[in-house]
Amino acid sequence: MTLWEFFIKGGPVMWPLLACSVIALAIIIERSAALRRNKILPKNLLDEVERLARLARLDDIEKLLRRSTSPVCPVIMVAIKNAGMRREIIKDYMEEAGATEANSIERNIDVLGIIAAIAPLLGFLGTVTGMLKSFHAVSTAGANQTQLLAAGISEALITTVAGLCIGIPVFVCYRLLQARSDFLILEMEKTSARVLEYLKGEDHAVQKEKTGTEHGGV
Repeated sequence: MTLWEFFIKGGPVMWPLLACSVIALAIIIERSAALRRNKILPKNLLDEVERLARLARLDDIEKLLRRSTSPVCPVIMVAIKNAGMRREIIKDYMEEAGATEANSIERNIDVLGIIAAIAPLLGFLGTVTGMLKSFHAVSTAGANQTQLLAAGISEALITTVAGLCIGIPVFVCYRLLQARSDFLILEMEKTSARVLEYLKGEDHAVQKEKTGTEHGGV
């Protein structure tokens, strides 16, 4: 039996299963390539950014960040734009930018979770339709009764196997990519926090100014 014959014997439910497998494969390949550490957190770039931050060469950092497409760059860029402000203020801006970049890192991973959940269900749907064909064959008298019965059972088994064969590996890839994205987001937060320490202003600067104003008015 060829693969095409196997597919046809699975009945109409095999078509949505095929679509699920193609979409899942495309997402797995794309996310696996996108979630490389050197692409999200390029070591040479970040080392240079930290070195320039220690020297307070903010213009050079900005030029360096503009030449990179790493998701961590917009987060650090926000810190550069607000350098000298209180730590809490810069951190809030960085968290807002980081949330946007985190969404881009996690893009389409949830789709894999959906496919992993519905593929076995589609296989079960094919099982039900195949068994219905079998029951119909049993209730119908005729020379083709045995052939129809075998075709229904074959459809039921093929769709079950196909659904599980798609759902199980897709779920494994979903969990691995999810763990990978969580790890990279955490590392991105740690890197941003280190850069923040070089760019923050004095935590008590605003309090000093406020206190001085109050005493001056007395």
